[in-house]
Amino acid sequence: MRVGISACSNGHLKEWEYQIDELIKILKDFGIEPVLASHIMSTKDDFSGTDKERAADLMQLYADDSIEAIYDISGGDLANGVLNYLDFDKIANSGKRFWGYSDLTTIINAIYTMTGNASVLYQVKNMVYSEAVVQRKRFADYLTGNTQPLFSFNYQFLQGNSMEGIVVGGNIRCLLKLSGTKYWPDMNGKILFLESLGGGSGQIATLLTQLEQMGVFDQVSGVLLGTFTNYEKSGLELTVYDLLKMHISDSVPVASTREIGHSHDSKAVAVGERLKLSL
Repeated sequence: MRVGISACSNGHLKEWEYQIDELIKILKDFGIEPVLASHIMSTKDDFSGTDKERAADLMQLYADDSIEAIYDISGGDLANGVLNYLDFDKIANSGKRFWGYSDLTTIINAIYTMTGNASVLYQVKNMVYSEAVVQRKRFADYLTGNTQPLFSFNYQFLQGNSMEGIVVGGNIRCLLKLSGTKYWPDMNGKILFLESLGGGSGQIATLLTQLEQMGVFDQVSGVLLGTFTNYEKSGLELTVYDLLKMHISDSVPVASTREIGHSHDSKAVAVGERLKLSL
């Protein structure tokens, strides 16, 4: 099995290079041959290459018939810059699943909007971070066909008792970069998943306000909240759910999971696939 390793968002800093080396070793131990994109390490400021160069890297991985999946290991701010240079017809017909998280929310949702294909919201570098042992076990199970340890997550309902629909969303800040563009997903009947690494109450509240003003909360079949890492560490009086309630009606189902987001023990969720949650 061969997989592509891309970095469509910010380039990797020199001090992170050991993480790439460790990830390559892990994948090889799984019997996977990683094929690295040309532009991964930072060369100028946050950039590993121009938007066009990073997009070309990604399309080269899609064009290689020997590559079965693409794992993006980046994050930051720059991923939406590649969108105008992607060939979505080739992506649609490739049969390959794209994996990434955080800023890759932009590419993941654009792929669903433009092709109908599902992607995986997950950072494969979790296998080199602090929860490496459990993450490697989950990934090993996934490779044998047992997807539950990686994709099955615990949740609780905060409002309502069930929701069903195709999952869209991801990192709330990065998702909203797509607003007003052709890459914005159709929200009608969808489960909107939201999570975040940064942001205080004002920052998260204003993003939720934007979603309300776009009519999103009138369209979706439910909202699934993941972890809001720095918010939850800050000790603020209002929870993210408190903020959300300011923008939704009582009829919108809301569920919460502690198992998907930016934490090193986070599980995966498929964006573009149907999900059913109930009490």
